[in-house]
Amino acid sequence: MRLKEIEGWLRERDPARLDELWRRADEVRREAVGDGVHLRALVEISNHCVEGCHYCGLRAGNRRVERYRMSADEILACARRAAALGFGTLVLQAGTDPGLEAGWVVDLVRRIVAGQPLAVTLSLGEREEEALAAWRRAGAERYLLRFETSNVALYRRVHPDRPDRPSDRLRQLERLRALGYEVGTGMLVGLPGQTWGDLAADLLLLAELDPDMIGLGPFLPHPHTPLGMHAGAAGAYEVPADVETACKAIALARLLCPLANIPATTALATLDPAGGRSAGLRCGANVVMPNLTPPGYRRLYDIYPGKASLAAEGEEDLVALRAELGRLGRHVASGPGPSPAHARRLAGGRS
Repeated sequence: MRLKEIEGWLRERDPARLDELWRRADEVRREAVGDGVHLRALVEISNHCVEGCHYCGLRAGNRRVERYRMSADEILACARRAAALGFGTLVLQAGTDPGLEAGWVVDLVRRIVAGQPLAVTLSLGEREEEALAAWRRAGAERYLLRFETSNVALYRRVHPDRPDRPSDRLRQLERLRALGYEVGTGMLVGLPGQTWGDLAADLLLLAELDPDMIGLGPFLPHPHTPLGMHAGAAGAYEVPADVETACKAIALARLLCPLANIPATTALATLDPAGGRSAGLRCGANVVMPNLTPPGYRRLYDIYPGKASLAAEGEEDLVALRAELGRLGRHVASGPGPSPAHARRLAGGRS
């Protein structure tokens, strides 16, 4: 698929044509990864961050945030609960927090994989290669790091470099793959200053990177950030940050990267609590990430306003989720749900 064709689909407004796109993406999803939906247990272990991203509520410059770091024992309790509820994967998420020291994370990962039948995914921001290598040796299997936008100038405007370290997420993704991680990446849809051509280029970059996991969703700025303070002007932006546009991007990502694991993100459910997650699943997504962060911490992981949370407080919540999936002709997949793209790559082929 070429840039102009991708851009044409992104600009498409005709409902019949969009139904065709949803159908094509859903068919590719079914053929490539099946009807199972992988559930990833999400634990937001820290809301400290040294980055200054102009849209995220966890940014270092936001003095209104009540900061926290979970203890190892609290995280291990979440891991035990995830295993008891039948999850196969635990996702540990935080901002770029040097307070999560490399050795501490090594010990934590070792204790999780030794005690529970869980694959560990890390989403801990931009970290030193030595730490990433140590965490992989400790047993972490996957790492998530969005490139956010392929437009370098736009990226620099909304994600300023730290004084001590310039940001190079594409280089870090390259190193993560070399270390043997299943690699996840993705972008924001509707970032202020983003053009349709930029978003099409983002999707082509995904195809080039051939990631194991793809996370993308609509841009939702926190009000206590530089971009959030000007959110009222969003109507002037070229690419709308809405569910339909995000679903177009999900569908095109599925067509370009058939074997990738793609979540129906929290941001979709935030914009449309009644149908956002189902919309993502209908157009190519095959992953959902219920939140197992303890409620007292969950409210403090305030990356954008009104963040929807598919909380898994107990088996009854998972029963409701299974019913929702059943209405879509889907079911909960068993096991850790490794990336078929990663397996193909290890076998010597390209996905």
